[in-house]
Amino acid sequence: MRILLVEDEVDLAQALASALRQNQAVVDVAGSLREAEEAVLSAPHDVIVLDRGLPDGDGLSLVRFLRHNEIPTAVLVLTAMTDVAERVLSLDGGADDYLAKPFSMDELMARVRALARRPAVRANFTMTLGQLSFDHHMRQAHVGDLNLTLPRRELLVLETLLEHRGRTVLRETMQDRVYGDKDEIQSNALDTHVSRLRSKLDKAGAQVEIHAIRGVGYLICAATPPNNG
Repeated sequence: MRILLVEDEVDLAQALASALRQNQAVVDVAGSLREAEEAVLSAPHDVIVLDRGLPDGDGLSLVRFLRHNEIPTAVLVLTAMTDVAERVLSLDGGADDYLAKPFSMDELMARVRALARRPAVRANFTMTLGQLSFDHHMRQAHVGDLNLTLPRRELLVLETLLEHRGRTVLRETMQDRVYGDKDEIQSNALDTHVSRLRSKLDKAGAQVEIHAIRGVGYLICAATPPNNG
């Protein structure tokens, strides 16, 4: 499950993101409406957890942005507003559920799981490059008709690279996506996952290349065709 957390209070955002990741969720964090809009356009999410009070406007503006762009992702609004009229405004504004602060993390996760189970939320989204395709909904990679069986962390590496295809992904960004906050990460662990993934893609004839950008991160792109001249 991939979640977009939109929260501008840094300490709260870090605590929520950590708790969500401990519940096996992949979490993207945005601290403003602008960052959230960029995030929803760059990758699909199963659920958006949205704070109403953001530095550049009311969080409900993001809900209107989603619906205007025909993005069906379910939205759970977090709000310190306990007035019934404000809760009604959130739901009438397009949110799918709300949770008043302070709240129980167990209740938040239960509500997120309930939203993610809704069939309408599970929009199809397939990323392609070379002969490789990645079905975000099924969390499955294919090369042509070949179904690639990849361990969870290699799948996360591949998904992250494909979301930024043609652009370099910072090493720190990759580690945040692949490992949990409590995981002990060996210095060469990420390189090992990338190397194994690269080998499997090459063997399957995916016609993609994964480049290590020394001191920066990684980049995936379509393989350069051979020069027969």
